[in-house]
Amino acid sequence: MKLTRMRRIIAARMSESLRIGAQLTAVQEVDVSGISEVRNRVKGQFREAEGISLSYLPFFVRSLVEACLEFPQFNASIDESGTHVTYHDGVQVGIAVDTPRGLVVPVLRDVQGMSVPEIARGIAEAAAKVRGGRAGPDDLTGSTITVSNIGGAGSLTDTPIINYPEVAILGTGAVVRRPRAVLDSSGVERIEIRSVCSLPLTYDHRLIDGADAGRFLGVIRKRLEAADFAADLAGYGA
Repeated sequence: MKLTRMRRIIAARMSESLRIGAQLTAVQEVDVSGISEVRNRVKGQFREAEGISLSYLPFFVRSLVEACLEFPQFNASIDESGTHVTYHDGVQVGIAVDTPRGLVVPVLRDVQGMSVPEIARGIAEAAAKVRGGRAGPDDLTGSTITVSNIGGAGSLTDTPIINYPEVAILGTGAVVRRPRAVLDSSGVERIEIRSVCSLPLTYDHRLIDGADAGRFLGVIRKRLEAADFAADLAGYGA
């Protein structure tokens, strides 16, 4: 049995990416208990107002974009010769969408100017367009960094392959409840059950060093753990 045309395209792109880039994956764990509390407060009003669920993914994307503004080398691309790098002004986020035909990556444009609700709407619209077979070339090209929601199928972590010619891709693992050591307000350590997930980041070592990958992930983690998205969600009872 021959591979479908879609599988052949995916196979060619993934093989090309691995052939060209020097890919490594760094992983950090993030405590998203604060995000979970925010979602629980607003998800009813959000669904009523927007007609879609508020998942964790828009929070991950918003935090990723903010980190890209601080570390522009992650929002970049390298040409096939490996001699020229382009640093992009806007952040165009590819969102890996699971479809019956295979993985498709529609693009959210200029996400640096979007709030969490706007990102959520954009993701929902892009996914519906792709799954409905209505996405055209303009919807699927021009991303500068990609997010893959590997936790959507229950995976805790993975090693995402870079969407060439980009230089980084962030995976978002399944959010699970785990016992973790935390410090209370008096500085005493105790064990609590927390909502946590893994954030695997695959990066191109030709441009990015491991220390910068760790710092980049650290910025995303701190932003998510601060869970300060009240301004984004003020209209939904946050």
